[in-house]
Amino acid sequence: MTTESDLASVESGPGLRFRIGRVVIAAMLLGLIAFWTWALFFASKESINRIEDRAWAERAEQICATAELERQSLADYRRVDTSDPASLTERAASVDRATDLLETMIDEISARQPNDPKGAEIVPMWISDYRDYLGNRRDHAEVLRSGSNDPFRETRVDNLPISERLGAFAVANEMESCVPPFDL
Repeated sequence: MTTESDLASVESGPGLRFRIGRVVIAAMLLGLIAFWTWALFFASKESINRIEDRAWAERAEQICATAELERQSLADYRRVDTSDPASLTERAASVDRATDLLETMIDEISARQPNDPKGAEIVPMWISDYRDYLGNRRDHAEVLRSGSNDPFRETRVDNLPISERLGAFAVANEMESCVPPFDL
C-alpha cells in the first residue's frame, strides 16, 4: 500500500528534478533556434548608417575621391627628425595643407543635404563629427609646431575614436574615399 509520504518522495525525488532540467534545457534550445532563425532570415540587414539618397552619397564619394587624390599629391615620405624643431614645423605645415583639403571637401559635401528623412537627420551629425576630427588634426599640427612629436590624439565618442564612426558611416554609404585618412 502506498502512503502519502511515499508519493511525496517520488514527486520530489531525482526523477522530477531530471524532468524539470530537461524541460528548461529544451526551452533554452528552442529559444536559441528561434533567435537565430529570426536573426538570419527575418531581421533587417541594412546598416543603421545607410541613407536612402544614393545620389547624395555618390556626389559625396566623388568629392572625397578628388580630395583624396589632391591630398596624396602632398605626401612627403621623408623621415622627420623629431629632435629638429624646423623639421617638426615643416611637418605641421604639411598636416595643415592636408587638413585644408579635407576641410574644403567637407564644405563641398555639406553644401547639399540628402533629401531623405534619415539622411537629413544623420548627415549633419556626420559632418559635425568630421569637423571635430579636423579640429583634432589642427590641434596636432600645433603640437608639432611647439616642438613635440606626441602621437595624434582624436576625440572619442562612445569610447571609440571619432575616425571609426566617420569611417563606418562612409563605408555603409559606399563612400570609401570619405573615410578619414590615417596619415598622422
